[in-house]
Amino acid sequence: MAGKWYLIGFATNAQWFVSHRASMKMGTGMFTPAADGDLVMSYASLNPDGSCWRMNNQAKKTDVPGKFTYTSSSWGNDIDMSMVDVKYDEYALTHTIKIKDNVPTIVNKLYGRGVDLRPELLDKFRQFSLETGILPENIALLPKNGECPAA
Repeated sequence: MAGKWYLIGFATNAQWFVSHRASMKMGTGMFTPAADGDLVMSYASLNPDGSCWRMNNQAKKTDVPGKFTYTSSSWGNDIDMSMVDVKYDEYALTHTIKIKDNVPTIVNKLYGRGVDLRPELLDKFRQFSLETGILPENIALLPKNGECPAA
């Protein structure tokens, strides 16, 4: 997972997504494995006004390979994240379950090493999202966007 990834697909059952979907655009994620097996994650997305929205978290490895847990630095909720399918030079499909006020929220993300992925990978993401209970209208392929400068 190490290195730069583009967030290409985003799917969720979260209520906030309905009102924010139209404004969401592709961003970049940097994943850095720590020596102890944890995963340092940073995300940046360029806003229309030229500013950048950034988020940083450190996910703790679990006893299950490809599964991590962390508390969101932005929202303070507990998150379980699983690497569902990864081809390290092309794409990564992640599945997260966020718990806040005892209410679970599912978020699936599709990352690519470049801004374009093969159509069958986009279809795989859509199908996986449907299988995890996401409504079709809450599955988004994000429009391309400029990149934030390095922080």
